[in-house]
Amino acid sequence: MTSGEIVIVGAGPAGMRAAITLARAGRRPIVLDEAPSSGGQVYRRPPPAIRRDAGALYGFEGRRATELHRAFDVLKGDIDYRPGTLVWNATDTRLHLLAEGRSRTQSWGRIILAPGAMDRIVPLPGWTLPGVYTLGGAQVALKAQAVGIGARVVFFGTGPLLYLVACQYAKAGIDVRAVLDTAPGLASLEALPGLIRGGRTFLKGLHYVSWLRMRGVRIASGVRPVEIGAGADGAVSGFRFERPGGREAFVECDAIGFGFGLKSETQLADLLGLDFAFDHRQRQWLPVQDADGRGSVPGVYLAGDGARVRGADVAELAGERAALAVLADEGEGAHRSRMAALGARIARAEPFRRALDEIAFPFPVELAREVPGDVMVCRCEGIDAKTIRNVAAASGTVDINRLKAFTRLGMGRCQGRVCAPAATEILAAAAGVPVEAVGRLRGQAPIKPMPLSALAEASS
Repeated sequence: MTSGEIVIVGAGPAGMRAAITLARAGRRPIVLDEAPSSGGQVYRRPPPAIRRDAGALYGFEGRRATELHRAFDVLKGDIDYRPGTLVWNATDTRLHLLAEGRSRTQSWGRIILAPGAMDRIVPLPGWTLPGVYTLGGAQVALKAQAVGIGARVVFFGTGPLLYLVACQYAKAGIDVRAVLDTAPGLASLEALPGLIRGGRTFLKGLHYVSWLRMRGVRIASGVRPVEIGAGADGAVSGFRFERPGGREAFVECDAIGFGFGLKSETQLADLLGLDFAFDHRQRQWLPVQDADGRGSVPGVYLAGDGARVRGADVAELAGERAALAVLADEGEGAHRSRMAALGARIARAEPFRRALDEIAFPFPVELAREVPGDVMVCRCEGIDAKTIRNVAAASGTVDINRLKAFTRLGMGRCQGRVCAPAATEILAAAAGVPVEAVGRLRGQAPIKPMPLSALAEASS
């Protein structure tokens, strides 16, 4: 039994694998992709005019990326793939889209949400200067346009992406001045039993660090970021940080890439009314899903880093599992054993992911809670950390949505996607409550910037 169009939002590893699975089963899913071509962030493809081989683009994942791209491309006649299409609103029967500057709608009977994740940042003095990028943004520049964010780059933050991006920049011939990690170095030893269970993925991480060290790239752990310095031209001139023990150091550079792990993109799940639960490892409210990727609203399925950040390999497995759950719910029950096998493989990745997130690269909670008062947190609306603390003290609020109402935090172009995680940590610290008590910034349409003309067209 079919119940209307099957729509997939996102064409990263999870969305592509879900589409391939459905197409091979004889269905013709609609894939809505904000990017100009499939692949997502991790398997992003450069424009046709830029030719780079898969090894240079994806490193160890070159073969895997090539196979996934090929499988998706071969089936394009069986997949209604719509690149350059932003889903900016969702209701229980209809999606609101922006494509080629025009507003459109798309009905759905079942929907797989695979919107991916984005960088999680902690604001610090100088983070809004020209020349400062997130780690993901730095990677996009290199992958999509074959350019670096600068000639002399410092990368700081924590997480596997920190070392991967630094390695990609160094291999591209860019001067990586330093890789500075807020996680204590000894944490990796404590995490070793869990990391070893990552097998090949763990070995790739070791390679990145070793390769950087062998080429003389400065790597330091347990650092505390102090400020990003500005030159006479107002752009980045260097990075100041504290070493373990408190001694300060300064590295000259003309660009910065930073990030502290990833956060799931959950706005569409919110608009569709899914239940959420707080995930302590990710320090984020995430949509609730069952063992096969079904959300709490009938007909809605979840896959990939948009449901929970677990990396490209697990995202692909979850994408296939969600597609098989769709088929099972439409009366095709021959997939149960495959779904169980996929679930078992996803579960086996948990100890590795736990060791990464909780021990090897923990989110620097104190750093987030102690953002200096004059540092801009919401750059869209000009809200600094001091304002958040003052409003919390004056109003007694512990609710991030009330903070938004009082200050306009999260009402700008990013709709809180960039500033909300840091703001929740600052508010929680000011109110003296756990971060989960602050709640989550409710998703509101449009979830991303769009022309007013298209918005007016949608409402007419």
